[in-house]
Amino acid sequence: MASALRDLENDTVQVLREVRGRFTNPALLWSMGKDSTTLLWLVRKAFFGDVPFPVIHIDTSYKFRQMYEFRDRWSREWGLDLRVHRNEKALAAGMGPTAATKLECCTALKTNALQEALEAGGHDAVLLGIRGDEHGVRAKERVFSPRDRSFGWDYRNQPAEFWDLRQAAVDEGGHMRVHPMLSWREIDIWEYVQQEGIPVPDLYFANGGNRYRSIGCECCCSPVRSDAGTVTDVVIEVRRSREGERAGRAQDKEDAAAMEKLRALGYM
Repeated sequence: MASALRDLENDTVQVLREVRGRFTNPALLWSMGKDSTTLLWLVRKAFFGDVPFPVIHIDTSYKFRQMYEFRDRWSREWGLDLRVHRNEKALAAGMGPTAATKLECCTALKTNALQEALEAGGHDAVLLGIRGDEHGVRAKERVFSPRDRSFGWDYRNQPAEFWDLRQAAVDEGGHMRVHPMLSWREIDIWEYVQQEGIPVPDLYFANGGNRYRSIGCECCCSPVRSDAGTVTDVVIEVRRSREGERAGRAQDKEDAAAMEKLRALGYM
């Protein structure tokens, strides 16, 4: 293993074990994307094949069919305590990508659904596979990032993190967001997937001259031109790319400040 990847792996495993020791009821969010699947893989390495946390999938009901198939297959093979949560009230009221703005849809079907899931499970911490290089707003994050009772994120007033000393205290009724892969880059993820043989959805690989670089709801993701049909091909392509990873995400195009607004409200 390259030394840089080994360092990233070791740092992430350290955070995962710290979470296990410092929180009473953590959970892990799994979107089936490459980042959260890599985080899930690292949890299994950190705990010798076990996943000692419930795994939550926030299901908007608009994901790609291949993502649901991937979820069902690997949750069985890895023996996950999978908990799928949807904002059924919002869906029953007709919320969806054509019924509102992307910001309103994401707030209802992702942010509010996540809040419901964490409250239902009584979780005091939640692990996410976000990376700082994916978006400028996520680069403002900390590894341990407290949320208040209303799910708010005060990005102007975050606890300092020096020499891996992290603040684990949260306000009553709040919870801790933990980002063990914050310092990973897109290329690091793909090189690690290549090295470890981590399964990822086929959407990431070229089909008819296109592939998805970032996946989520089918209605909000556009493919990029690509002939990268294998993990090795993707690694080469990402090394050369000068285009942002989220260039195909509709919510970013609709409103340039959408991510900042969503994260201030409690989005992932």
